[in-house]
Amino acid sequence: MNPTAPRPAVVTDFSLTTGLSQSKKPLQRRMSAMVGMYADQEVERRLAEDDVLVYEFFDMGVPESTGEVAYGTSITYPGKVGDEYFMTKGHFHSVLDTAEIYYCLRGRGLMMMENPEGDVQWEELTPGKAVYVPGRYAHRSINTSPDEPLITFFAFPGHAGHDYGTIESKGFRKIVVERDGAPAVVDNPKWAR
Repeated sequence: MNPTAPRPAVVTDFSLTTGLSQSKKPLQRRMSAMVGMYADQEVERRLAEDDVLVYEFFDMGVPESTGEVAYGTSITYPGKVGDEYFMTKGHFHSVLDTAEIYYCLRGRGLMMMENPEGDVQWEELTPGKAVYVPGRYAHRSINTSPDEPLITFFAFPGHAGHDYGTIESKGFRKIVVERDGAPAVVDNPKWAR
């Protein structure tokens, strides 16, 4: 590709209220695709039978190459598996040192982050707040609202890629559960070293 050749602009649509796009098709994650991610596997199995929609996201279709910026919206629905809040699967980037930014449009929740060396961080997501996820950190969005979707806008380097397999096999060291009517970050009883 000639770097000086003109390139077309990319125009996409999405709602700042719902996160939905009229022109793009969402990628959906139902409970059947989340089996093994939650601590309470009995409740998880029951919800998987109903195939409840946990989250969806819109990839706006920017090329996955160096110099590009991939972006989209993510909608994590309210709900719990036992006392653990609905969440995204979470991922590292295939190019580990690439970062990502999330801007909360609606709802409330947490961004859970963890690097391979075991540093765990979490930040609150509320409307108007952006969370910068540093390179080398796996990350997942967690909806802590009882009745409202957590909607975020995200952007990351186009060449970053996604590594879901590491999280699927090991999980995160921490999970977010409801304790006395409020979110609490606790050790993951299923975390695999």
